[in-house]
Amino acid sequence: MTGGHRLPARHVIHTVGPVWYGGGRGEPELLAACYRNSLELARVAGLRSIAFPAISTGVYGYPKRAAAELAVATVRSELRSPGSLTEVLFCCFGTTDLTIYQFLLSHR
Repeated sequence: MTGGHRLPARHVIHTVGPVWYGGGRGEPELLAACYRNSLELARVAGLRSIAFPAISTGVYGYPKRAAAELAVATVRSELRSPGSLTEVLFCCFGTTDLTIYQFLLSHR
């Protein structure tokens, strides 16, 4: 975690998601670990909110729907543990991402 410097955020938690090779090389576990580790760093720092981009879905080729399903499920699971986080934002960079996340977040 570093300072946000000139960004409109006080902190930046850096994580590197997995490259998608078809799902048979542990990609789901690695991607879930990105979310879990980032949430743990946020908890330790006492942060109240965190925002996530769609990790690994760009040049790393992770399928958008599969990545979003994993992100939402992992975050929901992790938020069951006590901590300071009260808000998690999923940043969407296009209408496809937005539609996927809106659907997943409206269905439990």
